[in-house]
Amino acid sequence: MAHDMTYPRRTSWAESLFAAKAVAKGGVIRRAIRDVDRDIGRAAFELEVRRRGYHLIECDNQYIVICNAGRINVIC
Repeated sequence: MAHDMTYPRRTSWAESLFAAKAVAKGGVIRRAIRDVDRDIGRAAFELEVRRRGYHLIECDNQYIVICNAGRINVIC
């Protein structure tokens, strides 16, 4: 019987990402989409961002996470 060894890796990846100082200050973090796909998967990443009440933006080959649950107004 094969075991899925990716769950602990996903958990630690998300924990280390969201432990960044910028997150604690309500700042912004970004990650290459290819890295997210490789390390945690898009669905799991989106779930983590939603669970925390943050905002996720996709721009070209990057994910941008606004680590604040406040209102967003895109100027241009």
